[in-house]
Amino acid sequence: MLEQITPLILTRDEDVNIGRTLGQLEWAAEVVVVDSLSTDGTVEIAQSFPNARVVQRPYDTLAAQSNFGIAQADTEWVMLLDADYYVTDELTRQLAALRPPEDVDAYEIPFLYAVNGKRLRATLYPPRIVLFRRKHGGVVQDGHAHRVRVPGRTERLDAPIVHDDRKSLGRFLDRQKRYMRQEAAKLREADPKTLNFAARLRKLRVVAPFAVLVHTLFVKRLFLDGFAGMRYVLERVLAECMLSVELFRKR
Repeated sequence: MLEQITPLILTRDEDVNIGRTLGQLEWAAEVVVVDSLSTDGTVEIAQSFPNARVVQRPYDTLAAQSNFGIAQADTEWVMLLDADYYVTDELTRQLAALRPPEDVDAYEIPFLYAVNGKRLRATLYPPRIVLFRRKHGGVVQDGHAHRVRVPGRTERLDAPIVHDDRKSLGRFLDRQKRYMRQEAAKLREADPKTLNFAARLRKLRVVAPFAVLVHTLFVKRLFLDGFAGMRYVLERVLAECMLSVELFRKR
């Protein structure tokens, strides 16, 4: 199965992450890297890997970048990754043994979260579609996130990807400011009947940050993971606070 997969990575100033991610993809004949005009060493690092092909495109949306990248691949399957996703050896072995039925168009993959290499016992990051048939899959923008949509059946793999972003807290906060403006716009415009419990909680504005604090610290027990766990809790609470501020703003 591995020879039928093209990993696709979206990058923008990811020099602290991209080498680690590409290092786990040596099994791929080609990795397509769609770079949004990075100003650091991202492109040079990516080009040092013989199986990586870098194409640059000015950034507009994550969905547009993704769909552009999908069009660059020529294998049956595409694996859509962020530059801070670490494909585990366990997942590589599962992909090598995979024999997809004809009616399966995509696979969801679970995530572990790591802070500076230390894996946490839990995360709020849900499983998501990462692997899909190139000719059947497309990416749509969903608030600040991008989602893969396929017409056929979706299955789930057991082996995880590790989300391990080594960028600074300041870089995280800058990114979240932009993301939460987009998320606030999505929540304002959505039909209330279509919102899940978490989204309805977020629309209450002052409740979500406290709910996330309690859930991550005590329900997920991340206080047991020391500094790494507390860093993750801080990131999630700050992100929710930013969203609350955006929801208080006038449209």
